[in-house]
Amino acid sequence: MRLLSVALFITLAWLQYELWLGKNGVMDYWHTQANVVVQQQANQKLVKRNQQMYAEIADLKRGQEAIEERARNELGMIKPDETFFRLVDATR
Repeated sequence: MRLLSVALFITLAWLQYELWLGKNGVMDYWHTQANVVVQQQANQKLVKRNQQMYAEIADLKRGQEAIEERARNELGMIKPDETFFRLVDATR
């Protein structure tokens, strides 16, 4: 009977070790859950960025105003009969 009790105790201890510290145990589950939360936050940022890019693409496809705005802001272009004024800060 004593041998059976020792064998059952050893089996219980081994099962508890596997449950808490073994591969695919509770600790692995907690680490995986933390990684999932971090990845979901990163995905939300990327989804927001993609939505902005899709809106910008749709804007560029729709009309000339968006193209003109980009040419003015990013390339410094002006229309043929426009006058360009550059304001310089006097404190420099």
